[in-house]
Amino acid sequence: MANLSSSKKMVRKIIKRTERNKSLKTNVRTYIRKLEEAIDAGKINEAQDFLKIVQPKLMKLAQKGILHKKNVSRKVSRLSKKIRSLS
Repeated sequence: MANLSSSKKMVRKIIKRTERNKSLKTNVRTYIRKLEEAIDAGKINEAQDFLKIVQPKLMKLAQKGILHKKNVSRKVSRLSKKIRSLS
């Protein structure tokens, strides 16, 4: 357990940051799931619309350092590839 006031404050900040990051990741994961469901159903237009929503959200997470840049690039690339295979 933290003893110094500064370390107690850091613990509070870490908890708050973790909660925020977790909610952002959950939000993006939900959109990715909807996108993959649209791909599985063969709904090309709907899948493309979801990709337009998901891609900027993922890039924003990479920019903030919540997800790694290359991890995001790989996800976007794979999702785009799945959509292209439908066309």
